[in-house]
Amino acid sequence: MLSLEDHRWGELQHVYGRAVDVPDLLRELRSATSPTKGYQEEPWYSLWSSLCHQGDVYTASYAAVPHIVEIAAETRTPIDSSFFQLPAAIEVARRTGRGPEISTECADDYHRALASLGEVVSLHRNDAWDQSMLLSAMAAQAVAKGHVDVAEVMLNLDSDLIAKINRLEFN
Repeated sequence: MLSLEDHRWGELQHVYGRAVDVPDLLRELRSATSPTKGYQEEPWYSLWSSLCHQGDVYTASYAAVPHIVEIAAETRTPIDSSFFQLPAAIEVARRTGRGPEISTECADDYHRALASLGEVVSLHRNDAWDQSMLLSAMAAQAVAKGHVDVAEVMLNLDSDLIAKINRLEFN
């Protein structure tokens, strides 16, 4: 895993250019693991904006995923749904051609982190989950097992769509 002190973060890219700010955002995330009250809370707002901007991902996205998963695995209190949702969204984007190729130096750590998402979901199985957390955990499980198409569905579900499906309203 690329150290947060490594100068190569400056060579990685996110939507706004060089990813020199990502290590500080990941450090901040270590102390901000609790569920957020809104999508504009930091550091998640900046992480999402930089690493998975309108469904596109970047080289820094792949380097950040192992850190995000590691923080979730080490946290023993309830976590924010973005710990599952952002890695799943990054992998969906990567696998559907919405990002660059993953570098060989990041690939092993990235894939290992994704494979461990199922275990991390299990570590938090006794936390109270709202619908967003449930869908995010399901997307993370799907990514961990290689079912990117299912993960994409989970990431796109919301209460309105679930209600339509339950009423068999397919237009």
